[in-house]
Amino acid sequence: MKKTAIKKAALAKKAQAVKKPAAKESPILKEVKQLYAFMQDNNIDTLEYDQKGLYLRLVKAKPAIVPVPVNIGATAASAGAPAAAPVQEQYKEVIKSSLMGIFFRGSTPSAPPFVKEGARVEKGDVICLIEAMKVFNEIRADFPCVIKKVLVENGKPVKQGDALFAIERV
Repeated sequence: MKKTAIKKAALAKKAQAVKKPAAKESPILKEVKQLYAFMQDNNIDTLEYDQKGLYLRLVKAKPAIVPVPVNIGATAASAGAPAAAPVQEQYKEVIKSSLMGIFFRGSTPSAPPFVKEGARVEKGDVICLIEAMKVFNEIRADFPCVIKKVLVENGKPVKQGDALFAIERV
């Protein structure tokens, strides 16, 4: 019994030695924590505090709302529609999509399109954007041409190799 009592006393001493003394919290930090807790408890987005020479403004960050286009899938009407290949055969020359993604004619929904039907574009001009995995990829003209027809609606998904524009080389 003596040995177990000695062991327990030794363990208790070690436990006390291992415990670190609690760091004293500054009164300002304590006050900030109280203000933060008050903000959370009362669902307040912004809190301004100015007292005793301390000015503090706490603002709750709001998550960014980003619209994400969603492909719902083929509908019954589009199930019987012909594939994209006949559209490409209908025109002598087309500019095809180099990747799969969402087709955009302009830089933003309210911005004018990069090119319109009948417009002449030079080599290297941006003609549209394709968004793939949250990255907007610029599609550029490989040679001077005239845009005869836009073959894809703005905001619609495209696959690699889909015809985007019917063109005529200049």
